[in-house]
Amino acid sequence: QKEDWPMHKLECSAMCAFGQNWNPSETVRLTARILAKQKTHPERTQSEKLLAVKEFESHLDKLDNEKRELIQNDIAALHHFYSKHLEYPDNAALVVLFAQVNCNGFTIEDEELSHLGSAIFPDVALMNHSCCPNVIVTYKGTLAEVRAVKEIEPGEEVFTSYIDLLYPTEDRNDRLRDSYFFNCDCRECVTKEKDKEKLEIRKLNDPPSTETVRDMIKYARNVIEEFRRAKHYKYILRSCLMRGHLFIGFLDFFIPPSELLEICELSLDKMGAVFEDSNVYMLHMMYQAMGVCLYVQDWEGALRYGQKLIRPYSKHYPSYSLNVASMWLKLGRLYMALENRTAGVKALKRAIAIMEVAHGKDH
Repeated sequence: QKEDWPMHKLECSAMCAFGQNWNPSETVRLTARILAKQKTHPERTQSEKLLAVKEFESHLDKLDNEKRELIQNDIAALHHFYSKHLEYPDNAALVVLFAQVNCNGFTIEDEELSHLGSAIFPDVALMNHSCCPNVIVTYKGTLAEVRAVKEIEPGEEVFTSYIDLLYPTEDRNDRLRDSYFFNCDCRECVTKEKDKEKLEIRKLNDPPSTETVRDMIKYARNVIEEFRRAKHYKYILRSCLMRGHLFIGFLDFFIPPSELLEICELSLDKMGAVFEDSNVYMLHMMYQAMGVCLYVQDWEGALRYGQKLIRPYSKHYPSYSLNVASMWLKLGRLYMALENRTAGVKALKRAIAIMEVAHGKDH
């Protein structure tokens, strides 16, 4: 508590004053801490040995009107919640800082990939992206740890992944352009060798037409985008697996888990007429459905979805993927909860085999 007080003191009295109305976004809170840190430590910090925050790329010239509006909303919230405790640079400098944080921030997750918070690690942010990464970033408290998951030759560039690698090439590059303003030219994106398996079509006596497949892919992408972007519009959708708990909240109302599960199942039925179960769009909706089952403590339902997910996950993701380790860990806990110790131990060992490499043996 004493160690964190120089940072927390700029929030503490405001939290007390605003009470339940204290609701700045994580980006706003992180930016406020950066401003406070820059004032108390004008020199480089321990995490800026190679790259200072002020040297971050902002891609300011590539921001569209929607992104600029979101930044102005964040600036307004910063002034609203921190006006008594911070000295602000002018609006133009704040726009640059928020753009820098958006492009260079890290999402902190636990071993089950449950969202814990946001942070910046300037030196770690130096690494470029590849869809065939040779390192993985994990977290131990407030420390970011970078570990090799492939042999890296002297002089070879170190690559991490900025995004979820489950999806096909076009989707990955859409996400990279939207968030980071570049196209990936890694081997995976050039060859697209995994795309056919990731977009596997159901084998039917009367195969679906190219147009039918294209329409279904468009439908699936729209569903995923609604889940991803909901928080930017009229309502806020928070869907996170937090040690087996899923919170689905909207600004003005609450969607019952049964209704959300029905949405997932209806989407799965519709897509299942064209897509195989191993298709990544099917997997996305199964993962959402699994989360709802965990929330309502339907362990059998969660296990059924998890069992359908794990094999395609192992095929579609790179070796030593945190997503695969997380799914084995969930399955292990579910088997144990359902008193299937043999299967539980086997699943947990599969999780450990990945995590010892990705997280280190002392994590």
